[in-house]
Amino acid sequence: MGDRMVHMKFGGNAAASVDAYLEYKRIVGEDDGGVTFTPEQYEAYKKKVLPMRMKNRLFTAWTSSTGMDCNLIGPQHNCFCEHRYHQHKTDFEKIPTERPILLPCKVKGCGCLSYHFVPKVGSCKCGGFTSSYTCGCGQPYFAHSMVVETREERLARGHPVGQDVPYQAMGGLTGFSSLAEGYMRLDPSGQGAPPDEFLNQPITSSDHPFLRVNAESIKQHKTNQRAIAARHGGQGPSQEEIDADLAERMSAMKRPGESDMDFYERRYQERQKAERERARASRALPAGKQRVGRRIEPPKK
Repeated sequence: MGDRMVHMKFGGNAAASVDAYLEYKRIVGEDDGGVTFTPEQYEAYKKKVLPMRMKNRLFTAWTSSTGMDCNLIGPQHNCFCEHRYHQHKTDFEKIPTERPILLPCKVKGCGCLSYHFVPKVGSCKCGGFTSSYTCGCGQPYFAHSMVVETREERLARGHPVGQDVPYQAMGGLTGFSSLAEGYMRLDPSGQGAPPDEFLNQPITSSDHPFLRVNAESIKQHKTNQRAIAARHGGQGPSQEEIDADLAERMSAMKRPGESDMDFYERRYQERQKAERERARASRALPAGKQRVGRRIEPPKK
């Protein structure tokens, strides 16, 4: 087999065909029963389902007792029944009036009455599940609950709803940031950005290793800011100076897993890039305003 080669050729519309199929799967999911709809069936399906989906979308989240959406549920998130979110009922012609809203599994033979998110540490198929799992928000597993809500209910909680989309089982996903856990998003789908007092508190031994490693660099950066402010007569440095100084401080630190040779090579390449950018900027200056160096004569004996 090692000496056999297979040559595959695709037409100019191959990429468009792949995109069209992916679009089809995002819209239809498994509603076609494993047999791709004909173009006529596909159009009829979209005509029936899309208006209902856009109007009656349900937002699903695994939420802590503090109100933070720690995990916004999307099509591929697992349920304790071992099926995914998109395999549960998420399309409703009329939104149920009972709360909580139940999302039963659609897989034949599955007795799951409603979707329930499985934390990343694993799953357990049993009748009395308990877990020592602690979420990134600091709350234990049992302090979380599933929230299935309408657009109006979610807005009333002060959480984003994003744009209307025609895709199946989008749940709580409203953008790329929705893929991150709640404590990392720092947007209204969590609890919002922490106050400045929290972000600027001193770094301690209990903080994340990244912060501890860069504590000295951050301290030096703040010291340098004060020095720049003094040179500017107390008016403070420009944002460009602040960004450049912080970038240099962070770059001067070895990155996790970076060898000495990799560190020196990276720093060398950064200096080379900076010199090229300065050269281009100098050439771009109008005639007569070129930066001219001053020759330094050797001392006379």
